[in-house]
Amino acid sequence: MEFFRIKRDIPFMRHALVLNAVSVVTFLLAVFFLATRGLHLSIEFTGGTVMEVSYEHSADLGKVRTTVESLGYPDAQVQNFGTSHDVMIRLPLREAAGQSSAAQSEHVMQALKAADASATLRRVEFVGPQVGKELFTDGAMALLFVIVGIIVYLAIRFEWKFAVAAIIANLHDVVIILGFFAAFQWEFSLSVLAAVLAVLGYSVNESVVIFDRIREYFRKIRKANTREIIDKAITSTISRTIITHGSTQVMVLSMLLFGGPTLHYFAVALTIGILFGIYSSVFVAAAVAMWLGVKREDLVKPVKKKDDGQPELP
Repeated sequence: MEFFRIKRDIPFMRHALVLNAVSVVTFLLAVFFLATRGLHLSIEFTGGTVMEVSYEHSADLGKVRTTVESLGYPDAQVQNFGTSHDVMIRLPLREAAGQSSAAQSEHVMQALKAADASATLRRVEFVGPQVGKELFTDGAMALLFVIVGIIVYLAIRFEWKFAVAAIIANLHDVVIILGFFAAFQWEFSLSVLAAVLAVLGYSVNESVVIFDRIREYFRKIRKANTREIIDKAITSTISRTIITHGSTQVMVLSMLLFGGPTLHYFAVALTIGILFGIYSSVFVAAAVAMWLGVKREDLVKPVKKKDDGQPELP
């Protein structure tokens, strides 16, 4: 399916150096913010108190959130679970104040009951810093395994130069997402980590489509050089890219606008990943593959020799 067909190839690779210079600057800025500010980790990673509160009627999350924030918990997470009558509240750890988990929950419940007498505490759990550290380590390992899996898959399906190009582009997307969260000190939670992993798979899918088209044109067009082949491959996939990324972004935008605080940063991470994923797949992955010296012989192997000893070209 295509919205339009471009008759003349767009010379993307002519401007590859400038476009990748922009990419390098953005990447270095992201690394700078990560190194100087770090990530604002949620209580899943730092530890804290988890409360489950039940109401006799549908809970007003906005009112509950305002009440909790007024107690000095601006980073508290408030969301429904199970039914609209049940609310889960996650409070960050307060070691400096010397306040225990029981004292925290009691303080919050007093404020909630003052706002609505039907509020009932159902359960309180304390997530220690050690558990949060293990979650962070497990998340980092998951990210590492995804990267290794992508490298192996692309090296088997295409050629090692494409695998290196794709993983550089994907890591570029991941670091920039983390850089945004570090620069603006947005809360980095497990849902954001899930969004980062989703962006990895999403971005590599776009790279695979372009690499497939490059291989196809190397087989069909024998007189064109590598730069012309890559330009033609990217140009021929533009319509598909607009359809895929456009429809995905519409869905993510609906989560961003109507999903509430629970899905907000998840949608923000996906939005950043989708936008930079397009950029990296087109301008970073393809350009890196070109600079690594990918050529027709890497993708189109000579066929068995004929009886007269001459190689038969594909």
